[in-house]
Amino acid sequence: MHFMQGLADFATYFGMGLGFMVVYVLLYVYATPHREITLIRGDNLPAAVVLAGALLGFAVPLASALRIASGLLDVAAWAFMALVAQLVAYALVALLLKDFSKRINRGEMAAAVLAAAIHLGVGLINSAAMSF
Repeated sequence: MHFMQGLADFATYFGMGLGFMVVYVLLYVYATPHREITLIRGDNLPAAVVLAGALLGFAVPLASALRIASGLLDVAAWAFMALVAQLVAYALVALLLKDFSKRINRGEMAAAVLAAAIHLGVGLINSAAMSF
């Protein structure tokens, strides 16, 4: 395929991927009890670590969806599944770490690292499962 012929498809899928990332971030920061952006602006490293882990946990399966999808609707369906998987990851974090949001507000790095690892781990498993 000639470069210019593929450019429109690239722009469409890349834009769709970025759009899903924006939607995910907005939903995530709205759904969590702590205010990640405010905390990050206040130099709260644990808030940044958790948000980064959640973003990567969503981006990894989204990247797989963009790679394997047979069309835009396919990408949207897999992106939705990745979003649901990340909600499950957050629920798991909240179940494992009592008062998780308070811990992040207090700047507890251990809670942040565990949460980020759970988000990323769920994202990696989600991504791998898309091959079936």
